[in-house]
Amino acid sequence: MPQQILSFLPTNIFADFAGTRATSTIAVVIFSLLVGGAFLAVRKREPQTAAVFAKGIHALQAIVHQIVKFVIKLTPYGILALMTRATATSSIKSILNLGIFIIAAYAALLVVLLLHTVILAVNQIDPLTYYKKAWPALIFAFTSRTSAGTLPLNVQIQTEALGISPVVANFASSFGLTIGQNGCAGVYPAMIATIIAPTVGVNVFSFQFILSLIAIVTISSFGVAGVGGGATFTTLMVLGALNLPVEIMGVIIAIDPIVDMARTLVNVNDSILAGLLAAKQTGQLDNETLKDTTQVVESTL
Repeated sequence: MPQQILSFLPTNIFADFAGTRATSTIAVVIFSLLVGGAFLAVRKREPQTAAVFAKGIHALQAIVHQIVKFVIKLTPYGILALMTRATATSSIKSILNLGIFIIAAYAALLVVLLLHTVILAVNQIDPLTYYKKAWPALIFAFTSRTSAGTLPLNVQIQTEALGISPVVANFASSFGLTIGQNGCAGVYPAMIATIIAPTVGVNVFSFQFILSLIAIVTISSFGVAGVGGGATFTTLMVLGALNLPVEIMGVIIAIDPIVDMARTLVNVNDSILAGLLAAKQTGQLDNETLKDTTQVVESTL
């Protein structure tokens, strides 16, 4: 375990950028945190220098996002090829097993929604009223498979229907786009890793595996793309960090859009829930608006 923790630290960042180690992704994340901390320190002393660096990072981010968009646009063609190949080379039993996987994934995500409901009840918030008001954003997220695309509606529902202050609503919804996604960055990668691990002789009930899985899933949840397919990249990172084979993702990605709909719904719900609880704890929640069942936002996206 100590050696595994040490392997998370970057030794040659350029080699880690190239993914030469199983833990390269985690090393890059840690390196990014160090750079971010240094940037904040420089910004206090030399604002102009920090501003130049920030502009460069924003430009690089825009380019990378554009590349990701190109890849995502081509994804349907790749999925068609994978589904055709899987159907032609697999038995009916194998195809049925994929159906079982979809059911298991939806069941796991449903458990998370139930936990969200319990959290609402514990905080003395009527779950029925909450889900009635959050429904437009949840159904849009389910059909569009994009947390980023749901962002405007997410913020509107938090401010107009749930009575959350604009500051908290904007922060929670934006923060939830890339960090702490319960569906894409929590349940799904852990589920895939737990399924694959026994095939290579790993005991999924061992303390070391459980601790490693929790730590890696938590770290990899920082910076998840808020677009369709983001969970696939996160899962690949988790599998790589755990030194597990990634080949099975070639089969699972063919049915990923079906699972991604439920994952995105859970992601958006957890960001709304986080904003609601944060507003309640900080006194920035309008309880009258929250309890008013007529205050409902209609989706116009």
